[in-house]
Amino acid sequence: MTLTELRYIVTLAQEQHFGHAAERCYVSQPTLSIAVKKLEEELGVALFERSKSAVRVTPIGEKVIRQAQIVLEQADVVRDLAKHGKDQLASPLRVGAIYTIGPYLFPQLIPEVQQLAPQMPLYIEENFTEKLRIKIRNGELDAIIIALPFNEADVLTRAIFDEPFVMVMPKDHPLTQQKEVDPAVMGEERMLLLGEGHCFRDQVLEACPTLNNSLHGQHLLNEGSSLETIRMMVASGLGSSVLPLSAVEGHPSTPLVAVRPFRSPPPMRTVALAWRASFPRPQAIEVLVQAINRCQVKPVDNS
Repeated sequence: MTLTELRYIVTLAQEQHFGHAAERCYVSQPTLSIAVKKLEEELGVALFERSKSAVRVTPIGEKVIRQAQIVLEQADVVRDLAKHGKDQLASPLRVGAIYTIGPYLFPQLIPEVQQLAPQMPLYIEENFTEKLRIKIRNGELDAIIIALPFNEADVLTRAIFDEPFVMVMPKDHPLTQQKEVDPAVMGEERMLLLGEGHCFRDQVLEACPTLNNSLHGQHLLNEGSSLETIRMMVASGLGSSVLPLSAVEGHPSTPLVAVRPFRSPPPMRTVALAWRASFPRPQAIEVLVQAINRCQVKPVDNS
């Protein structure tokens, strides 16, 4: 059993295709196939189910591949120790975030990380929660920034900050006469929400139960593909919406859109950092936490 063979089976499990896995490993498909078969024979178990159309990991294969990922991570630690003299902040950190956090947090986060750890550049990615869950589990990402609740075996989470929601509406909307909005009124408004698959949609519906009635009632809830698309639809007068505060604070003001906070206690979400319990660079995680804490979310100005 070699590290190369372990890398082959981890990559094959991720790609579920011999040709694609071989390309990622920079070897020919027969070379990878022979190596995987040799490892299966050595272990005495089938790690993959093979058919003409698909490659699937067997139940015992999932356990072996999970352990193989840990072994590969530890091997990377050995290389890093030799290369960087035990400096956990001297190599890139791969960080993912959900779509409704990344665009607003990353521009603030990257300069803060650079100040705290100049030799640790960030590889960043935005994706859905479920996609990030897979990537953190199989080692494609080192840490992810998500909204709680988030539960995954062998993954640690740390709440970073609570972020209130705010209501955005066309500039001439009657609710602009109020300094604070009662969340209950949203059930009577024409609301714009993100489409299915976005966790922020679910967070808004959970925090604002009256909107659930609108899903089955007479009020049309149009769907947008991103928060910025929704903001533009609000500006055009199509309806109102709910955004996280970070999507408003620091964003260039649009004269066609008015922003109002909700009446206390406002609906909100808890933003958290998640990483594998086996991740061997705790100092890098601590730097990331410190950098996020420096990215202040400011309250909305009611004046």
